[in-house]
Amino acid sequence: MGVLFFANSLKDGKMTKSKKDMTKKFNINSFMNILNGHYKNWNTPSVTFIATNHKATPFQVLVSTLLSSRTKDEVTLKAAERLFYVAKTPEQILNLDKQKLEELIYPVGFYHTKAERLRRLSRILIEQYKGTAPDNMECLLKLPGVGRKTANLVLIEGFKKNAVCVDTHVHRISNRTGYVKTTTPDKTEIALRKKLPIKYWLKYNEILVAFGQALCGPISPLCTKCPVSYMCVKAGVTRSR
Repeated sequence: MGVLFFANSLKDGKMTKSKKDMTKKFNINSFMNILNGHYKNWNTPSVTFIATNHKATPFQVLVSTLLSSRTKDEVTLKAAERLFYVAKTPEQILNLDKQKLEELIYPVGFYHTKAERLRRLSRILIEQYKGTAPDNMECLLKLPGVGRKTANLVLIEGFKKNAVCVDTHVHRISNRTGYVKTTTPDKTEIALRKKLPIKYWLKYNEILVAFGQALCGPISPLCTKCPVSYMCVKAGVTRSR
């Protein structure tokens, strides 16, 4: 029995050491450099694509981000393109009746609610911000439907300000790799603001969203094809491919 206990202790010791070694191997600079090298093979997140390829205004970035909630990227992209072809400013959106606005953004998730929200948002921006999106977190969070994820993404993509945008991909991957240990996206944002080098703030969300969509999904991630698998502790992963 004593021999068995000793053997198990050694086994446990090796397992613990191995896990610690994996944690030590995680290097945020290597992680970001490797993912950045593979990024060209993945789809650009919809809001980033709109901001870059369509040279979107901060208002258009804000609208695109609101449309993207609970909606697939390809649906968001097409809806935003249809909308901005007709209406690019708060004034132009208010000139649309609700039914027409709904038709333009359909089939984004909750399009009835989002159409009404866009009208309310447009009215507020005209009355309080001269028809553009505000460039600070405090004012953005006062707008209807805007949470921290949306506000941070507007600051990044609309104003090129350093911010940490945490969506489900960023929250999941940051914890899965062992870089942070948190339970909610808001706590992940706080942890990343303390730990993530500021040089990565503008790109962290963009790259991790693309990575999450391509390889590191929520269920059964493609670990065998992952270029950073060797440095990931795979926290919470019960099944992979």
